[in-house]
Amino acid sequence: MRHRNAHRLGGFAVPALLPSCLAGCSGIQSALEPAGEEAASVFNLFWFMFSGGAIIWLGVVALVMYASRARQNPHSERASGLLILWGGAIFPSAVLALLLGFTFWLMPGIRPWTALADAPQLRIEVVGEQFWWRVTYFPGDGSDAVVSANEIRLPVGQRVEFTLKSNDVIHSFWIPSLGGKMDMIPGRTNRLSLLATKPGIFRGPCAEYCGTSHALMAFSVVAMEPMAFGKWLSRCAKSSENVAAAGSDAFLANGCGACHTIKGTEATGVIGPDLSHVGSRRTLGAGILPNNEATIARFITEPDRIKPGVQMPAFGMLPHQDIETIAAYLKGLK
Repeated sequence: MRHRNAHRLGGFAVPALLPSCLAGCSGIQSALEPAGEEAASVFNLFWFMFSGGAIIWLGVVALVMYASRARQNPHSERASGLLILWGGAIFPSAVLALLLGFTFWLMPGIRPWTALADAPQLRIEVVGEQFWWRVTYFPGDGSDAVVSANEIRLPVGQRVEFTLKSNDVIHSFWIPSLGGKMDMIPGRTNRLSLLATKPGIFRGPCAEYCGTSHALMAFSVVAMEPMAFGKWLSRCAKSSENVAAAGSDAFLANGCGACHTIKGTEATGVIGPDLSHVGSRRTLGAGILPNNEATIARFITEPDRIKPGVQMPAFGMLPHQDIETIAAYLKGLK
């Protein structure tokens, strides 16, 4: 009875788990729900390879079943030879050749290097740090560069060139919904071209182990309509309206400006992320916390507990009022 019940439970387990498995095929970090031209090519390649593998597997299973069934008369030597030739050599070789040809045809769409030959309308430099992302926008019209961190915004329908670097160890830049991954190697500049095809919010992880907080190093990607993106970039090129707020004095007095930059103030540090418009970012701490005053205050107080290995020192010794004032000031930088 126990074995019969276990068998029944096992029969229900697969259908019960199927919705959970299918749910993992979508979302803000899924290569199976493409939102970019390169990601669509990777998606097509995946299904084509999967289909080819399934065809070969089904063919092999069919041959095994045919060969293992009971027969009164043995196979002739000629029939056995033809079965091995067609089923074991010609058929899988033809399928693999078809897969290889499709892959060669698709490769230019996965890495469209020719698109980088022309001057891009927008170039974004992303530098991997332990454990955050330095992001700099270089508009093609010659406007001043815009510096940000841990969040990337893109115009939909416009090809963007990424220049990828690292200041410490090897990181890997990857936005599954938009395209394939590429390593960021110290002393080397790699280039990547992406084109977002629909607006949305996506997530990009670091895909190369880079230290203690590797799993806590992510970034948000916001694909916007071109007009909205242009307005956002123009606004970020200016100083925040909150630069003269009361918290500015506390921020500078406690030495925060030695590591961080805030446009329009005396804070010009380049060790840590640029905080000029930190209040408008969706997340805090490279994608690990929601961005609000409470989480900002917590990060100021105990950054090493939130993200082990981070270079920022803890400021828990500051008066509670100062921490709250600085947190409110930073949240207001939009």
